[in-house]
Amino acid sequence: MSLGSVMVDLQGPCLNEEEREMLSHPMVGGVILFSRNYQSVEQLQALTRDIHQIRFPRLLVAVDQEGGRVQRFRDEFTRLPAVSRLGQLYQENPGYARRCSEVTGWLMAAELLALGVDISFAPVLDLDYGVSTVIGDRAFHRSAEVVAELAHAYMTGMRKAGMSATGKHFPGHGAVHADSHTDLPMDDRRYVDLANEDMLAFERMIHYDMAAMMMAHVIYPQVDDRPASFSHVWIEQILRQQLGFQGAVFSDDLSMVAAHSIGGYAERARQAMQAGCDMVLVCNNTQGRDEVLDNLAELDNPVSHLRLVRMHGKHDRTWEQLHLDEDWKAAVELIARYDLEPLLDMDIE
Repeated sequence: MSLGSVMVDLQGPCLNEEEREMLSHPMVGGVILFSRNYQSVEQLQALTRDIHQIRFPRLLVAVDQEGGRVQRFRDEFTRLPAVSRLGQLYQENPGYARRCSEVTGWLMAAELLALGVDISFAPVLDLDYGVSTVIGDRAFHRSAEVVAELAHAYMTGMRKAGMSATGKHFPGHGAVHADSHTDLPMDDRRYVDLANEDMLAFERMIHYDMAAMMMAHVIYPQVDDRPASFSHVWIEQILRQQLGFQGAVFSDDLSMVAAHSIGGYAERARQAMQAGCDMVLVCNNTQGRDEVLDNLAELDNPVSHLRLVRMHGKHDRTWEQLHLDEDWKAAVELIARYDLEPLLDMDIE
């Protein structure tokens, strides 16, 4: 059996019988976890083990563990600063910022891999224009050059831990105010402006051999009248042919309001995959998920399957072994230090 093209979510901290059956569906290829799926490291380890044992090749297990506002697992995990802090450090000391970024990427990935998680959808490659309600401090910096430098270091750390990186949200979500979770953002800039600004960081990361990209639920009407997640122009013509990207392409969540204009859930999934997505995410809507699995025909695409299989993480160290590792101890200390450094210059009452 090959990996399917749909990534689904779960209701709670352990699998129920209905979910076990659902995860055996040939269209399912992965599971994305949220805070509701986490209680403790022991529970998470049991959950990922159960998911991985359901079929072969094993299903991908993913999470958003960026740091700052977007860190699904917190208790017992290292609290990660928002990556904008790394951008602030870069302004003062670029070399130190790159080192901190690599160590942060390593530690984030190492902790997840030790508990059976394959993917953290990171790093964010969007630029911080100071206008986006959903990106903000999730971005490293306003400059694409700085984002590329810090993201490269972050990805290097992830790779050393054994995790492939996913850049998001192509071709760039940072210049629009609207949140694609609740609205359909429009970016009216010309292609040349996008290419010279937002897309530069993505292009650099492609040259650094980034393994995966997640698409933006944003319309760029100067380029195409469809959101990028559903756009053959953006995925096949620009990302793959023009920029030469050969890795896996993930849609953003098809439950987000920005995807509603495409149609029902099955139609959203169908059009995203026809546009070039290797895997589509369907989260937080059980009815929508079932609609996709019941109505979407299985796609026999061996190239897509190979791209997804390469996203499996290297689970070669237990949580206990990780915590005995001197590199882990040093990483925790470094992150705590650079996270607290701005407080040293503040008057704290």
